[in-house]
Amino acid sequence: MKVPFLSSIFNKEESLTASNSSLQEKIESLSQNSNFLIFKDKEILHHKERYPITLLIYDHLRGIYIFEIKKWSYKDLKNATAQKSENVEKAQNTLAFDKTHSIIRQKFNELLHNDGVRIFNYLLMENLSSTEYENLNDSLQNMLPKERIIFSDSDTSEIFKKLQNATQETDNLPSVDKILGTLFIQYAILDKECIYLANQEQIKFIDTKIEGREYLLAPPKSGKSTTLLLKAIQELFKKERKKIVLIKPTRLSKDILHKEFLELIEHAIIDIDLMAFEILTPIELLNKHLLKLKMPLLEDKLYIDKKLLHKNIDIAELILCDDANLLPDDFLNYLKHIQKKSDLLLVNRYVENPSFQYTQSYLSQERKIYFHHTNPHAKALHLVSSLLKSSQADEIIIISNEENREKLKEDLTSFIESDPYTLDASKQLFDQKLESVILTTYSDIVDIQAKNIILMDLCFENKDILLYACNIASQRVDILYDESCQEIESLKEIYENSQK
Repeated sequence: MKVPFLSSIFNKEESLTASNSSLQEKIESLSQNSNFLIFKDKEILHHKERYPITLLIYDHLRGIYIFEIKKWSYKDLKNATAQKSENVEKAQNTLAFDKTHSIIRQKFNELLHNDGVRIFNYLLMENLSSTEYENLNDSLQNMLPKERIIFSDSDTSEIFKKLQNATQETDNLPSVDKILGTLFIQYAILDKECIYLANQEQIKFIDTKIEGREYLLAPPKSGKSTTLLLKAIQELFKKERKKIVLIKPTRLSKDILHKEFLELIEHAIIDIDLMAFEILTPIELLNKHLLKLKMPLLEDKLYIDKKLLHKNIDIAELILCDDANLLPDDFLNYLKHIQKKSDLLLVNRYVENPSFQYTQSYLSQERKIYFHHTNPHAKALHLVSSLLKSSQADEIIIISNEENREKLKEDLTSFIESDPYTLDASKQLFDQKLESVILTTYSDIVDIQAKNIILMDLCFENKDILLYACNIASQRVDILYDESCQEIESLKEIYENSQK
């Protein structure tokens, strides 16, 4: 029998599934005591195509290892001979799967403008031992070099040695996040000019299909909003949904997230139907329903007409409601009503056993929180004056009620260089002027952030919005109050004890 050169890594008929591979379990165990990052049953998304990868390891000291699981037995191969196919006749590495390497190189060059890192291929031969291999025809052994085969009787130390022998260590490889965030763009989190690879909790969420009504709980600065975008992008790319809608509380937060969505698409260099994804505020969603029923539209106040709960509307196959804990209960009940026969994810709406939960937060460990029992107005002016000595004006946000916001604006205008800006989250991002000290209310703070946050008028706000406000800051939070209240004492219990 003559066996042509190795089947493509994408030939599923020739490969065992990853879950059935005992060799893969041995390889996965290597990650516990090494620098390996292991990915199984993932896909490389490129332009309009999907390229499955059964098993991939990234070693930050050497490069990428790609594995193909083969079920060939000694009985299949004992009388076989082999020859290179025409397209690999001149290849020095007989296990170089040209199509796989070409796609990976192309992604690296398009996104990083270089070849990335070295790539090595291995076969996992579940049904062939090292002893049986020695009895194979020479032509087959030449085609399948022993150093690139993991045999059924290979132990973990032997596997590890073969991987290490692929090439010498180097300390000049790009970062793990840059390489894997470029290769697996569906897990790439962008922050300015940096790329971060999603963590395992986030990857699990992105890969798991939402069915019916489900919940995601996530701590502050956990990347939840970005992973909602990545999930939508992946599902639309795979054409698993015809329409996905994401809900954000305000027009400003909607625009901020839409800007991030476009940046992710540009980075990914993939083709999806942009019209199949829409970010809406609660009022915009309700107006779609009202328009269909030829009822008067809402302007700036959220109100659920009872008629909407008796009439259904087909908005999307999947609705992702971000920051559900900041939205009214009647609106969330409305969402549950219109998605009775479709899928709905509520983010940070507390339930006892959420479908998904993030535990990792990327809040700065250096952030400081101070409580000031004083005259809030005078202290706010003093703090701004002091902070401006070490911070830019646009790195300071003051959150208060509307009345105090106007008083602060009048007083701040007289002693800072640029006039303070009153933030209005009902306006588009394009219309905002965020170059100066920002004054805003608690209802307008979703998705804004700054190094320094000053909080006033806390005693009439709910706990969720106060915690959200505290977590906007990356460097410093100053909480100002003239009289204590339950909300102040709750925050003290959380933050003063934790800082001690």
